[in-house]
Amino acid sequence: MAQVEYKDLLDAGVHFGHLTRKWDPRMAPYIFMEKNGIHIIDLNKTLASIDEAAAAMKGIVRSGRKVMFVATKKQAQEIVTEEARRLKMPFVTDRWLGGMLTNFATIRKSLKKMQGIEKMMKDEATYKSLAKRERLTVYREKEKLERVLGGIADLTRLPAALFIVDVKREHIAVAEAKRLGIPVFAMCDTNSNPSDVDYPIPANDDAYKSIRLITLAIGKAIEEGLLERKQDKDDQRLQEEEEAKRAEDVKTAKAEGETAVDAEEEISPVVAEEAEEQED
Repeated sequence: MAQVEYKDLLDAGVHFGHLTRKWDPRMAPYIFMEKNGIHIIDLNKTLASIDEAAAAMKGIVRSGRKVMFVATKKQAQEIVTEEARRLKMPFVTDRWLGGMLTNFATIRKSLKKMQGIEKMMKDEATYKSLAKRERLTVYREKEKLERVLGGIADLTRLPAALFIVDVKREHIAVAEAKRLGIPVFAMCDTNSNPSDVDYPIPANDDAYKSIRLITLAIGKAIEEGLLERKQDKDDQRLQEEEEAKRAEDVKTAKAEGETAVDAEEEISPVVAEEAEEQED
């Protein structure tokens, strides 16, 4: 499990919330105190939330399903993109297209279109046969599609869960996931509504260090889930090989037993004949 300590949270500034006048009262259970007009998040609650979210996330990944990372705010884009790519998980860091989950069939058409353009551009003869203006149009369209959909290019079905950095900013993604019954793991600052998500992690969602720490903790849990899934598959493969070997041994033993019986049946008449000759 991802080991995050109290000091790590403190050093990363995870405890700094928003101005008291911007708070959401539903975050009250996660707020420790108010200082200089700013709410301070209870880091003990944050630690407990990270552990709970990491355990649930590991279980989802271990079952072989995908987790989509969503973070379109500037300070979160780089770290989320890096971690999602490292784990080979889908991600959205440019902007959330309305219907990305609820209208996934249309999104898949756009993905196929992007793949078609890439294939055409690789075929130099076809691409160079286009007029200069057409090539420029195709190139710009490819860039636009890659920027928006590049992170989900390999996604063939809906993700099993979402990890979101700022639920207030990504409210459309949260609403779509809620509508489809997809669990949401999210960093919730003091201006957020934690009841909108399944696994809220009370934390500063504006500071780069805070975002990095929480994202890496969730990434570590996903990595552990992937390793456990690989181990499960290896164990299953070994078990199947052992069962196949046992079945082969039984088959061989049975065949050898039948051969021995046949040989005995062949020898018996000869022995009987010799016995009769001795008697005579």
